[in-house]
Amino acid sequence: MNTELNLSSNKHPESCPALVLNADFRPLSYYPLSLWSWQDAIKAVFLDRVNIVSSYDKSVHSPSFEIKLPSVVSLKNYVKPPQWPAFTRFNLFLRDRFNCQYCGEASDLTFDHLLPRSKGGLTTWENVVTACSKCNLKKSNHLYHEANMKPIQWPYKPNVHELHKNGRLFPPNYLHDSWMDYLYWDSELEA
Repeated sequence: MNTELNLSSNKHPESCPALVLNADFRPLSYYPLSLWSWQDAIKAVFLDRVNIVSSYDKSVHSPSFEIKLPSVVSLKNYVKPPQWPAFTRFNLFLRDRFNCQYCGEASDLTFDHLLPRSKGGLTTWENVVTACSKCNLKKSNHLYHEANMKPIQWPYKPNVHELHKNGRLFPPNYLHDSWMDYLYWDSELEA
């Protein structure tokens, strides 16, 4: 197959990501939403690793082949999701719903150690909270009670399900109509 692909309409394929579902038709991840580029989706189709569930109206073609760009693909083999998420800045902010755990501010976020590192505190789920820069500077290297800054929520190690639940509160800027049947499917139905 020729690797040079032409778009059959004016819409650029870069604006056509594919939602990736596990074999049970749940997204691999809600936040960040499990998306593949159109190239990765088509490659997975040709390698017989995914099924095309839905497609865009746009297609790409080579001199001898044409395919509609997949908008939703499902893995042919189930991938067991991890129970515990990686400890990253992003996942920490997601656990704390992108709010300072001292004042509730949602901008200029960083993180703070309840037991400061200078006093032996570790960088772990159970000792770190999201903090705005102002509160982080105010608390400095003091214990939270010395600074009179009790966190809104005590730090804890979340599981992947909790982060997915929080991620649903922050939907991406773009959700294609073909994705809607596969997102939030486990939410409570309206009567």
